[in-house]
Amino acid sequence: MTNPPPPGNWTDPTWSAQPSSPAPDPTLVAGQPVPPQPGPVDPYAPTNPYAPADPYAGAQPPATQPMPGYAPPGYAPQGYPPQYPGYGYPQPPKTNGMAIAAFVLALLGFTSCITAPVGAILGHVAQKQIRLSGEGGAGMAKAAIIVGWILTGFLVLVIAGYAAAIIYAITTGDNSSSY
Repeated sequence: MTNPPPPGNWTDPTWSAQPSSPAPDPTLVAGQPVPPQPGPVDPYAPTNPYAPADPYAGAQPPATQPMPGYAPPGYAPQGYPPQYPGYGYPQPPKTNGMAIAAFVLALLGFTSCITAPVGAILGHVAQKQIRLSGEGGAGMAKAAIIVGWILTGFLVLVIAGYAAAIIYAITTGDNSSSY
């Protein structure tokens, strides 16, 4: 089949009455034969609803690898692969015991006033141990130092106040007896 010539006096250079090359063979694609296509399927054709169905159609073949952690009797379980490094939470460092004791003694200084300087001194020792060993508890040691020295300062002020009151009472008192 050929196309009709263009209307009017205009001529199309691509139009010709004769094909320039033979038509391609529809049974060959890239030089290879095309497999035959199935015939047309009638969507309205009756089907047999009572035909036996294959219960195994589309089923997966059985797994060849056992589940992780399962082992036949007499064999060691395979287990799970090791966890990749960098996952999960890192373990916190061990807390220095002297930092805990210093913090407790500094807080007991609120009631006894005697343990506050002991807590402050132990806080300094705990800080040095933490620097050398890399243990945790630096915050507790620093809190023990701060609280311990503040309470020690208040203790010194209270003792100085009592001493001043006693000295004032002695110097201003009347030593004469009027009996």
